[in-house]
Amino acid sequence: MGLPALEFSDCCLDSPHFRETLKSHEAELDKTNKFIKELIKDGKSLISALKNLSSAKRKFADSLNEFKFQCIGDAETDDEMCIARSLQEFATVLRNLEDERIRMIENASEVLITPLEKFRKEQIGAAKEAKKKYDKETEKYCGILEKHLNLSSKKKESQLQEADSQVDLVRQHFYEVSLEYVFKVQEVQERKMFEFVEPLLAFLQGLFTFYHHGYELAKDFNDFKTQLTISIQNTRNRFEGTRSEVESLMKKMKENPLEHKTISPYTMEGYLYVQEKRHFGTSWVKHYCTYQRDSKQITMVPFDQKSGGKGGEDESVTLKSCTRRKTDSIEKRFCFDVEAVDRPGVITMQALSEEDRRLWMEAMDGREPVYNSNKDSQSEGTAQLDSIGFSIIKKCIHAVETRGINEQGLYRIVGVNSRVQKLLSVLMDPKTASETEMDICAEWEIKTITSALKTYLRMLPGPLMMYQFQRSFIKAAKLENQESRVSEIHSLVHRLPEKNRQMLQLLMNHLANVANNHKQNLMTVANLGVVFGPTLLRPQEETVAAIMDIKFQNIVIEILIENHEKIFNTVPDAPLTNAQLHLSRKKSSDSKPPSCSERPLTLFHTVQSTEKQEQRNSLINSSLESVVSSNANSILNSSSSLQPNMNSSDPDLDVLKPTRPNSLASVPGAWLVGGDSEWKDGPHTRELRGVPLTRSPGRTAERSTVSMTTADSSVVDHCSLPLRNTG
Repeated sequence: MGLPALEFSDCCLDSPHFRETLKSHEAELDKTNKFIKELIKDGKSLISALKNLSSAKRKFADSLNEFKFQCIGDAETDDEMCIARSLQEFATVLRNLEDERIRMIENASEVLITPLEKFRKEQIGAAKEAKKKYDKETEKYCGILEKHLNLSSKKKESQLQEADSQVDLVRQHFYEVSLEYVFKVQEVQERKMFEFVEPLLAFLQGLFTFYHHGYELAKDFNDFKTQLTISIQNTRNRFEGTRSEVESLMKKMKENPLEHKTISPYTMEGYLYVQEKRHFGTSWVKHYCTYQRDSKQITMVPFDQKSGGKGGEDESVTLKSCTRRKTDSIEKRFCFDVEAVDRPGVITMQALSEEDRRLWMEAMDGREPVYNSNKDSQSEGTAQLDSIGFSIIKKCIHAVETRGINEQGLYRIVGVNSRVQKLLSVLMDPKTASETEMDICAEWEIKTITSALKTYLRMLPGPLMMYQFQRSFIKAAKLENQESRVSEIHSLVHRLPEKNRQMLQLLMNHLANVANNHKQNLMTVANLGVVFGPTLLRPQEETVAAIMDIKFQNIVIEILIENHEKIFNTVPDAPLTNAQLHLSRKKSSDSKPPSCSERPLTLFHTVQSTEKQEQRNSLINSSLESVVSSNANSILNSSSSLQPNMNSSDPDLDVLKPTRPNSLASVPGAWLVGGDSEWKDGPHTRELRGVPLTRSPGRTAERSTVSMTTADSSVVDHCSLPLRNTG
C-alpha cells in the first residue's frame, strides 16, 4: 500500500488521522533522506574504486607494452611476430578501455553525486525546514488557544472580542503554515520519483556507454584474436616438434658428448688450469683456452664459473712446442708443458682428464700419439631417388588418397615400427617394386603406410631438399614479405636436381590434397609443415640452433603446399642475382669445408701433336678472345634467358658426381674435373654446369676456343677444347 494523500481540507480540522498521515509522510522523507545519504557515500566509494581500478589497469597495460619478446635465432616466424605484437595490442585495448572509463568516472560525479546532493539539500532539506516551522506554529497556536479558553467570561466584552480576534489571526496563520507544509511534503514525495531516479538513470547510461565501447573494442579486436589464436596453436605445434628434437639431441649429448661437438673456428677449446708462480708459492688458475692451429695462437681467458666473472686480463701467445708432463715430475695429474715464441719460460697446464689432455696435445701437435676420434656418424641410406623410390612413394600416396584421406591425424599418428619396417622391406624388394600394381594391400593400416612414406624419405642419403640448399631455404622463409618468400623458394626449388624436384612435386601435390580435407582429417597446412619440415629440410649438423630453425623449415613446407601449382608448374620470374649467388657461396664456405662440388670447375685438355691443328687453334683463339672478353656479360644473360629452368645455375650449390659427361664421351683429349656437366645448346653457346661455353659461329673445326665465365660475368680462362663437328 502506498501513502495516503494529504488533503488540504484536513489542515483546518487537524484531526488525529491527519496527524498520523502526516507522520507517515515524514517518516518516508526521513527514510529517503538516509537512503540518498548512504547512496551518495557508496557512489563516492564506487568512483574512487573505479579510479583505483583504472589506475591499476593502466599500470598493467604499461607493463605489457614495455615487455618485448626475444626469440631464439636471428629471425621470427609470422606466428611469432603476431604473438610478440599481441602484448602491445593488449595494452592498446586496455588503454582505450580505460580512457572511456575515466570519461565515465568524470561524468558520474556530475550526473549522479551532484544531483543527489542537490535534491537532498534543496528538496528534503526544505521539507525539514517547513516541518520545523509547522511544529513551531502548532505549538504557538495550541498555547494561545488554551490561554484564550481559560479567559473568564466576566471579562469586558471589548477584551473578549480582542482576544477572539487574536486567536483568529493565529489560527489563520497556523492554517496557512499547515497548508504550505502539506504542499511541500507532497511536492518532495512527487519530486523524488524523477529527480532522485533521473541521476541514477544517467549514471547507468554512462556505464552502458562504457560497456558498449568495450563491446565495440571486442568486435574490432576479434580479427586479431582469431589470428593470434591460430598463431598460438601453430607455435605450440612447432614447439612440440622442436622440444622432442632438442630432447633427443640432449640425450645423444649425454651418451656421447664428443660426437656432437659444435663446429668451432678453433682447433681446440675448453677449460685448463694454468700454473702461476706467486710470491707466496704456486697457484693453479682456471682459464678458458682456445687454440688455432693455422696461426698457432693460444688465447687464455681467466674465468671461474663459481665467481661468475673474469679473473684478469686475456693473454694470447704463439705456440712453439707442446710436451706431455711426466707423472713423476709433478704432483698434479693430466699436465703438459707449452713453450711460446713470444713469452719466456714454460707454461704448465692441467687438463680436465686424460682424454682431454690427449685432445689438447693432438691439437697442438704435441709428443703424445695422435688418435683420430672423429668418425663419420652419417650412415648411408638404402633409399634412393630411383624408379623403385618413385614407385614406393606413388604407391603410398595412392593408398592414402583412396583409403584414408579423411583419417584424423593423418601423417601425425605414427605406426608401429616393426610393421613399418616390414612394409618397407616389402616395397623395397626389387621383385615387388617392379610390379605396375599401384595398390598396397588393405591389411596395412593407413598410419603404417604414412609412417613408411616418411621413413623412406628419411632413409635417403640426404634430405629431399638437399643439405646445400637448407640455409638458402631458411633464409628465404625469414624474408619479411610473403611474396618475396614465395618467389625466393620458387627459384630455389628449380635449382634442385631433376629427380629431387619431381619427387618434391609429387609429394606437395599430395599434401595439398590432404590439406584440402583438413575439416575431416584435422591436418591443416601448418600441421603438415610441422610433420614434414624436419624430414624434407633437415640440417646437416644437429645443433640446438638448427633445431630452433625447424619453425622456418615448417614455413617453407607450408609455402610449398599452398603455392605448389605456381612453384612446380611455372618458371621462376628471374634467376638469382650475382650478389645473391656470391652471398650463398660465401655462406656455404663459412659453414663447412669445401667439398668437391664447391671447387671451381676445371677443364684439362691434351696437347695435339699436329702443327696444323695448333695453327688453327691459335687463329680461332685470337678471334674468339676479343669477342668473349667484350661480351661475357651478354653471353651469360643470353644463356640464362635461353635456359631459365636449369637444374643448377651455381656450381657452389650443385651435387657433382665424379663421372664423365655423356656429351663429351666421344671427344678425345677432354676431361671435366669436379663432376657431371649439362650441355645447354643455344645458337652459339653451350653451358657446362652453368658456365657458358662459346665457339666461333660458322666454324666446322674439330677444336674451338672455350671461354669459361664465372657467376660474376668475368672471363677467367680461355682454353682449347675439341668439339664434335656438327657442320
